Amino acid sequence: MYLYVKALHIIFIVTWFSGMFYMVRLFIYNREAQERPEAERTVLQRQYSIMIRRLWLGITWPSAILTLIFGPWMLYLYGHMQEWLWVKLAFVLGLYLYHFSLQHIYRQQMHGIFRYSSTQLRIWNEVATIFLIAIVFLAVLKSSLDMLKGIAILLLIMILLMMAIRIYKRIRVKGKG
Repeated sequence: MYLYVKALHIIFIVTWFSGMFYMVRLFIYNREAQERPEAERTVLQRQYSIMIRRLWLGITWPSAILTLIFGPWMLYLYGHMQEWLWVKLAFVLGLYLYHFSLQHIYRQQMHGIFRYSSTQLRIWNEVATIFLIAIVFLAVLKSSLDMLKGIAILLLIMILLMMAIRIYKRIRVKGKG
């Protein structure tokens, strides 16, 4: 039974992350549609709103809930908590807080409120990447992962992601000019 629950847990983690990654991309596109001429903006934002709503309510939220069901069930079947699992659960808690932040942005955009620039949203999109890397490394390496090495790797990845965002922005701005 444990392996079936674990498989379902992994499946819904994958669909949840997929939903969050694509959701922020849609937030970015919806935000950038604000800069289009009125007729184009109206058509784009109508379509993005439909896509955002379907993805958020039809895939991302259900996946987050099912992940939350199968995770503790798997833990119950496994029978005990190891040290590395506490750290992983702290990252999972952070991931749910991130999910709730996306819920906040979702509500804003559904009401036509765009508080964040596309660059800010691109940076925010990478937060999920950091959580993904941290959680997978902890789940795979378990207690063999030296905490200092893990923190160093995460910091390096964060720096590389920020550099990639800046390079992309420069290329994009250059392409418009």
